[in-house]
Amino acid sequence: MVNIWAMNNRGLIMNATPLDKFVAEKGQSEAARLLRVTAPAIHKALTAKRVISVFELPDGGFEAIEQRPFPSQKTAA
Repeated sequence: MVNIWAMNNRGLIMNATPLDKFVAEKGQSEAARLLRVTAPAIHKALTAKRVISVFELPDGGFEAIEQRPFPSQKTAA
């Protein structure tokens, strides 16, 4: 695990792992299953170098949160 911390909506502090490290530890198929997405979605996120942190929940599940700039959509020039 990497030393990144975040607080969830219940006030619990959770340790975060970058998506690429999570996939390296679990494998792409298992990471996809644990995050309830498809393996191609994991591959696409890694290829696009999206900033995604994976949190292990107190119940043993996992949740992923993406850090995006604000505003996240580019404005028309």
